[in-house]
Amino acid sequence: MDENAAEFVGEIPHFYDTGLGPVIFSHYATVMGARAAALAPHDVLETAAGTGIVSAELREQLPEAALVITDLNGPMLEIARSRLDGTALVETADAQSLQYADESFDVVVCQFGLMFLPDLKAGFREAARVLRPGGTFLFSVWDSHAHNPFAALADGVLSATFAEKPPPFYRVPFSMSAVDPLRELAQAAGFGAITIEVLPHATPVASWEDFAAGLVRGNPVVDQIRARGADPLDVEATVRSLLEQEFGPVPTTMPIQTVLYAATLA
Repeated sequence: MDENAAEFVGEIPHFYDTGLGPVIFSHYATVMGARAAALAPHDVLETAAGTGIVSAELREQLPEAALVITDLNGPMLEIARSRLDGTALVETADAQSLQYADESFDVVVCQFGLMFLPDLKAGFREAARVLRPGGTFLFSVWDSHAHNPFAALADGVLSATFAEKPPPFYRVPFSMSAVDPLRELAQAAGFGAITIEVLPHATPVASWEDFAAGLVRGNPVVDQIRARGADPLDVEATVRSLLEQEFGPVPTTMPIQTVLYAATLA
């Protein structure tokens, strides 16, 4: 990772939740909740939970399960905590070094978090360690820019605005589209059967203004822009204009795509 790509602090959690959440996270949170519910777990751990968008779906679809919701960023978890309203244990944890005992959970969930782990092997080892025999690690990653044109557009704006040293953020979340490396890491950590789903979705967009605010101010790219002496609102205006040109006036839809893995502990 470059330039603190995993630091979601300050104003970022708000714009992440309100600008990005409804457009690129909510649908896949519902899918992840359904995959977890189908396993009928008693104890569920979510890592890299962010503002609790997936967490709320886990609570909705698994009303009787014990949920432990974690993230490395306290400000993100504050929103998650308010969303869950006391129905789950919400606490800070590092997915690479979890504080939980061996064989504590039936399911571990991680949506769009692996891309930010400096030590992927540790992340897989820890998920395997805290799972009970036969438990399942459900994790998802973004597919490439080719299948998520909104991200390619945002990255293109940054490259055009900062030709000498473009902010690198939009290459991090979309850097794990290749299936084989993640499958091999999971198997090396002790997981056996692994199912892989490619999940395209035409996501509805109600406001380009809100979505552009999320793309620029809802992740660490906002700090990368400021560090280069530019105004994030100027970049945001360009992103908003190009989104409307590319996908049309709202209400509309745009294509997004993720890859979801279900890895069962051997």
